[in-house]
Amino acid sequence: MKKIFNLLLCFFPFITLNAQINEIGVFLGGSNFIGDVGSTTYIAPEKLAFGILYKWNKSPRHSYRFSYTQSSVSGNDSQSEESSRNQRGYIFKNNIKELSAGLEFNFFDFNLHESDLKVTPYIFSGLNYFKYDELYVENGVTKKDKSSGSFAIPIILGIKSNISRHFVLAAEAGARYTFTDNIDGSNPENDFYEANRFGNLNNNDWYVFTGVTLTYTFGQKPCYCAE
Repeated sequence: MKKIFNLLLCFFPFITLNAQINEIGVFLGGSNFIGDVGSTTYIAPEKLAFGILYKWNKSPRHSYRFSYTQSSVSGNDSQSEESSRNQRGYIFKNNIKELSAGLEFNFFDFNLHESDLKVTPYIFSGLNYFKYDELYVENGVTKKDKSSGSFAIPIILGIKSNISRHFVLAAEAGARYTFTDNIDGSNPENDFYEANRFGNLNNNDWYVFTGVTLTYTFGQKPCYCAE
């Protein structure tokens, strides 16, 4: 067991107590979809979303952030404000399982080794990889073709505060611009279903996670030195 632990420290030195301060925690919130089916409201969480995240605070202004989040997303044309969608009446549901890595930037210094209360807005971006189902619509019914994966660019805005010595609470909303146009079944990649494509085939899909994160901080005091 000791050999295994030492091996892990070799491959993941950033999680040791001698590294800069770490955060590990959970995300809980909701999701919504923006595409060719259903509502076009940008932030309207309707499905449960949850996940885990890890941050490596490189300085009081920026952190490397890694996370896994999953949720279902759906669309119902009857909920759209567009009359053409109301008349069409398509419905879909899909599952999103997302891995994310990127950089979180704090607008104000957020030094977790200072005891006073701190609050800062922040922004995050990076690169996501997510799993979902390839869908297609046949005779007005949405069906599954196969499982697939794609990439997305996250744009997350939030605000956070250290609510105690070891806990940080944050609220955030994050849109993901995906590299696919078929989360909703409107543009299947399978050419066999080419005749079933509909909507704006030049615009890719978006999905949004909105919620709160609670992280636990650990690690020795870092040296925020100029590099």
